[in-house]
Amino acid sequence: MRGREWARPVRPVRREVLGVAPELEEGRPPLLFVPGFGHGAWAFAEHWLGHAASRGFPAYALSLRGHGGSGPAPEATLRAYAHDVTQVAAGLPRQAVLVGHGAGALVVAHALARYPARAGVLVAPVLGGWATFGAALRRNPLGTLSAVFGGPLRLHRRQLFSRELPEAEARGYVSRLGRAGRRAQWQLLAGRDAEPAVGDPPVLVLGSPDDRVVPAAALTRAARRYGSAPLLFPGMGHDMMLDARWREPIDAILDWLEKDPAPDGRP
Repeated sequence: MRGREWARPVRPVRREVLGVAPELEEGRPPLLFVPGFGHGAWAFAEHWLGHAASRGFPAYALSLRGHGGSGPAPEATLRAYAHDVTQVAAGLPRQAVLVGHGAGALVVAHALARYPARAGVLVAPVLGGWATFGAALRRNPLGTLSAVFGGPLRLHRRQLFSRELPEAEARGYVSRLGRAGRRAQWQLLAGRDAEPAVGDPPVLVLGSPDDRVVPAAALTRAARRYGSAPLLFPGMGHDMMLDARWREPIDAILDWLEKDPAPDGRP
């Protein structure tokens, strides 16, 4: 029992959830995609939702509060974001797989401590801490310092995408980016570790060694936390779900799930 959850409940907010159902229902676990800071459900609706559904997986994407079409929440916290994820996951028809991207991977890590997921997937995870801050400051000093002083964390095209993505597409995606709550940004820098996941679900970590947001060493540390090694996709940018070769990582995720990674071997 979490006393704080009762004493100081998270304020409700309108949540945007986009979904695509497979043509044939095969009983596969639903996937709940959680975007990183500044992104909304649209980032997964562009390619990954439809592709996952085409392979038989019910696919949903959530816009965290204050993002996309969800209700405004300028003072949102990581706790509130994790609450949104667990509430949406609990409303899905079957035990879900939680897939978080970027800072959304940190939100998923916290949600896994509250929701008994079928599995977890951390895509280009930004798990926070001062090492993450130092790397961000070296690679994007102006955009990072803005967040330190309460402004938005500004990411540019070269950080998010490979050179393979046409310039017009990249600029279009960047123009859709919003901002996270100020408190959530500070909590990301503080890097509070998530509690252990409920039920010890399998967790897949994947990213790119050429990511200009998440260093390769950070991918390795994240994977070791869950007893594995990262799955790497050289040549891709941070926003793997929108980059030119977006099919490769989502197919790898779905292939992994089709091998039934449930720890007890149940379907």
